[in-house]
Amino acid sequence: MSEKSVPGIEPYESPAGGWGALGAVAKAISGQMAIARESLALHKVNQPTGFDCPGCAWPDPKETSSFEFCENGAKAVSWEATAKRVRPEFFASNKVADLWNLSDYALEGLGRLTHPMAYDRASDTYKPIAWDEAFQRIGAALRALPDPNMAEFYTSGRASNEAAFLYQLFVREYGTNNFPDCSNMCHEATSVGLPKSVGSGKGTVVLEDFEHCDAIFCIGHNPGTNHPRMLSTLREASLRGVPIVVLNPLPERGLERFTSPQHPVEMLTGKSVRIASTYYKLKIGGDVAVLKGMMKSLLAADERAIAAGMPGVLDRDFIAANTTGFEALAEDVAGTSWAAIERCSGLTRAEIENAADIYAKARNVIVCYGMGITQHAHGTENVQQIANLLLLRGNIGRQGAGICPLRGHSNVQGDRTVGITEKPNDELNDGIRRTYGFEPPVAHGHDAVAAVIAIREGRSKALVALGGNLAVAMPDTAETFEAMRKLDLAVHVATKLNRSHLILARESIILPCLGRTELDVQASGPQAVTVEDSMSMVHASAGTLAPASEHLRSEPWIVAGIAKATLPRTRVDWDRLVGDYNLIRDDIEKVFPIFRDFNRRVSVPGGFRLRVAASERDWATPDRRAHFLLAPGLEEDPPADANGLMLTTVRSHDQYNTTIYGLNDRYRGVSGRRDVVFMHARDLAARGLAHGDRIDVFATGVNAADGKERAVRNFVAVAYDIAEGSVAMYYPEGNALIALESHDRRSGTPAYKSVPVRIEAAAQPASAPAQPKAAHAT
Repeated sequence: MSEKSVPGIEPYESPAGGWGALGAVAKAISGQMAIARESLALHKVNQPTGFDCPGCAWPDPKETSSFEFCENGAKAVSWEATAKRVRPEFFASNKVADLWNLSDYALEGLGRLTHPMAYDRASDTYKPIAWDEAFQRIGAALRALPDPNMAEFYTSGRASNEAAFLYQLFVREYGTNNFPDCSNMCHEATSVGLPKSVGSGKGTVVLEDFEHCDAIFCIGHNPGTNHPRMLSTLREASLRGVPIVVLNPLPERGLERFTSPQHPVEMLTGKSVRIASTYYKLKIGGDVAVLKGMMKSLLAADERAIAAGMPGVLDRDFIAANTTGFEALAEDVAGTSWAAIERCSGLTRAEIENAADIYAKARNVIVCYGMGITQHAHGTENVQQIANLLLLRGNIGRQGAGICPLRGHSNVQGDRTVGITEKPNDELNDGIRRTYGFEPPVAHGHDAVAAVIAIREGRSKALVALGGNLAVAMPDTAETFEAMRKLDLAVHVATKLNRSHLILARESIILPCLGRTELDVQASGPQAVTVEDSMSMVHASAGTLAPASEHLRSEPWIVAGIAKATLPRTRVDWDRLVGDYNLIRDDIEKVFPIFRDFNRRVSVPGGFRLRVAASERDWATPDRRAHFLLAPGLEEDPPADANGLMLTTVRSHDQYNTTIYGLNDRYRGVSGRRDVVFMHARDLAARGLAHGDRIDVFATGVNAADGKERAVRNFVAVAYDIAEGSVAMYYPEGNALIALESHDRRSGTPAYKSVPVRIEAAAQPASAPAQPKAAHAT
């Protein structure tokens, strides 16, 4: 890094975890001013009798009996269990126009919402509204639409199975399949790509498989920030000598070395465990090239072994008994030149062959991947090439081996399992008909991108959001904000204020809900909800804290209230279901037989695993075989523009999706700011720039094809050890560069991770902008 000093930029030399993590947690808790309350809550997170962490979806060890430390999980709990409140008096003294000027961090930092609120245009403020009146206004507005397909129903991955099931039931009885949800923006490429490959849209491994694997490949993910409890699993694998190969455009401390807060010796001695045995910094968007290069190396090694009279490298018995399409894949890979693979991947042939050799020598291999694989215009192909690699050696459907998509929000996978999908299948539709006696809509609805485009074009006029911060999460910030201001109705179920609530429709309503940490009491007494983690384990979650306000209601209760007000002749007994969540689970089991004996099995500590057919080598494809699928075209990829770069958006360590816990990114050496762009020193020099210079970033390629300029200005260039030709900046700040039309055509996933850009010295250099001061919350 250049010697030039840049405020808030200083390399961080310590490992992931350790005392730095403990200090960050202490700061987060003290900053929320409820130390006793949150400390009690932390001891209940991810326990058999407690609540599921509202953060990531990494599974809990079966033997969990005491608090397993996780820095970002602790931040999520303290953020939700804060003592800060945003009461009606606050809204009365703060116009929406003034709140708009606060940063996203400042808005959520104001604290928990306490009352239902409705926007009053005359005063430009939100005013309190009774629950019944709010429901009646929402119901009337939805019934007034000429067509149910003119409404969009968004779901956050933090919604429980029970809330999500009731939500999809209400929306389908209303008459539409418009279900934009957070899965559309993260792992939709998995949900679309894997069923074509192996017949299941979920990962095939369980946590115990990591105890039996011989190699782990980590591609396009950052566990230290996005799923920190995974570090304990990787640590154990590393300690027993398992090679861990990382393919990622920039170094991530959690994939380099880790000091476990659960191990006193490491904490007291300052020792750390190396995570990655091999770390390759491929170019952004080079995943297909690397995977095809590894397969090319394996095929060549197999031919050499057979020619020498030795056992082949491939598992040809498995391929013959279980798969189809191998010959076409072999032909495609053979026809892909090493020159193209090296050019597109940014790695050398020797590096890729070394990775392939590690793979070939391991009996049982797990490949883990995150949104660095899925959030590309070719995200579906990325996922399917990973499946190809695993199928070549039979590494799906046996102990210690398989594919491991790393989901984000704690129940994003569960929401999809219980019906949050814009593309309902026959099983779902038949289950609804059988259980409730009404005819659900069968036409495919809108995903997240299609929903915003429909709103932009005036074809959709209402939005109901069960959590989340949709407007900020979406690409094309300016167009998304402008589009959502055209809505007739915007309803947000939320725990905290965020920017989406300030993008005003003709009628805007905020409905405050209980958080995961809080006690939920209904007619039959205290309730538990359920969630599904990344490995298809379903378990119960029961909050223990007193609600932040007596006016808060649970998400299932709120969904039922909207449904009753919207559907005067509903076929569903909403009050009965909300009064006892066991009854909701009984109905989930009726609609989805995969949940057989739901209530009994989820009452067992640790819960149960839903069947994933591919884990048993039961390929639920039309021909009952796993498929090798092609990603042709690598040879035809044109060389990059000499001045062009490829940008990826990343999350800071003080962040979870759109929620900003703080302005630091400790592991990348950033503090007190988010206006940074990480660049290789040679890419800076080639443009006459230096570390610390102010720069403007302009979208090119598909994101400028419509003639609109998409740019972010006056950011700071930070020299960083990132792959040449690649740059990174934070999400959601980088979303302004991405057109809504820039997405995977097969899954609809926005291409947040591959944004062609041009970078220039800032036209109007300025000092670092001050963070907006938060308004006073009562």
